[in-house]
Amino acid sequence: MREDLKPSCSDCEAIDRRGFISAVGGTVAALTLPAVARAADEKPSTTAKAADPAEEMVKELYKSLSDEQKKTLVYPWDHGGAAGPTRLKMVNAPHFGKRIADSYTKAQQDLNHKIIKAISSGEEGYRRISREGKWDTSGSFEGCGAVIFGEAVQGKQFSWVFTGHHLTVRCDGNSEPGAGFGGPMYYGHSPNGWSPNNVWFYQTKAVVSVYDALNADQRKKALIKGKSPGEGEGSVKLKPAPEVRPGVGYGELAADQKKLVEEVMRTILNPFRKEDADEVMDIVKANGGFDKMSLAFYEDAAMNDNQKWHFWRIEGPGFVWNYRILPHVHTFVNISSKI
Repeated sequence: MREDLKPSCSDCEAIDRRGFISAVGGTVAALTLPAVARAADEKPSTTAKAADPAEEMVKELYKSLSDEQKKTLVYPWDHGGAAGPTRLKMVNAPHFGKRIADSYTKAQQDLNHKIIKAISSGEEGYRRISREGKWDTSGSFEGCGAVIFGEAVQGKQFSWVFTGHHLTVRCDGNSEPGAGFGGPMYYGHSPNGWSPNNVWFYQTKAVVSVYDALNADQRKKALIKGKSPGEGEGSVKLKPAPEVRPGVGYGELAADQKKLVEEVMRTILNPFRKEDADEVMDIVKANGGFDKMSLAFYEDAAMNDNQKWHFWRIEGPGFVWNYRILPHVHTFVNISSKI
């Protein structure tokens, strides 16, 4: 395992030993959806959205880098070769060990900070993504990492990838065609997932509300006992559209249950900027809508407690949202129109 991909908390290390964390990860119509869904063969955008400050700030950051900085902070778009694009890996530490504090000037650090704020949904979204500004066990914003893949200039593909303990997020100006959030995303927080001190506790409560709303027959189908869906890159590998997915199908739910699932979907998307949330819903629609989704609640047999389940997972064509509650929150997301 590469040094830059090693988890830094004892629980993450235990998960890695079990092979979970890998080195890389109303009605539906009532939801706010863009008018035109992206086609599966959509070409990468060659320009950043003019109204979107995050992409423009990435370009500004790239332009400010010295030649010496580019040698260690900028990587080719196709970096990774046959092993798969490094830009799409989910990382649990600063990418390549490049801490912001050690890699950027003060002005560049400030610019990186503005970018992460710009891809959050305002102060509340930033509060959650930054784990109350403490960045979890990274200890500080400067203890996290940010690197660029490609060339952040007009007409070129690029991806600014921000990583730290329990976090991988991106800003790519739609360079990665049909990929929600620019590629697989990872977020979490060290406190117990049932604790109000966990910034994602509100998501835990939202997920539990779905389970509580299921009737006995639906729960029997939705509850997957004696196994875990796993974590990391392998856990969010997208399945072909016709493949059967474990759990209870969205189409089997009553109208009020469907409405609740849609509300929960909006809830888990709300820390992220509107452009990214809209793109996710765009992809869901393009892949057949919520009717193609299934919900499952997995028990982790390795856990020694009395909880009925430890993972919540919503899955469909081109969509996996894998949310672990205990012993603390780990969430792995992969969404794409290319399936």
